[in-house]
Amino acid sequence: MPRPKGSKNKPIEIIENVDEKIAAVEAEINKLIEDLKAKRFELKVLKKAKIAADKAAEEKKAEEEKAKLLEVIEQSGKSYEEILELLK
Repeated sequence: MPRPKGSKNKPIEIIENVDEKIAAVEAEINKLIEDLKAKRFELKVLKKAKIAADKAAEEKKAEEEKAKLLEVIEQSGKSYEEILELLK
């Protein structure tokens, strides 16, 4: 495979203060890891809160349906025994 023109003649870049740059990059990586841990904890807390809120919403909905059913029963004017007979 032919090489592109000038590929042999690239100068090697000399990076000064390599140790300082390595330390800076490692520090940045460690900071990002800590941020990730914090975000994961926050996500876990939010998921628990969502589950609790969904459960509360389901309970509220069930109570509202029960209240509607009782209201309809009262408006129908039928006795408890007649309603039980209809449900069977």
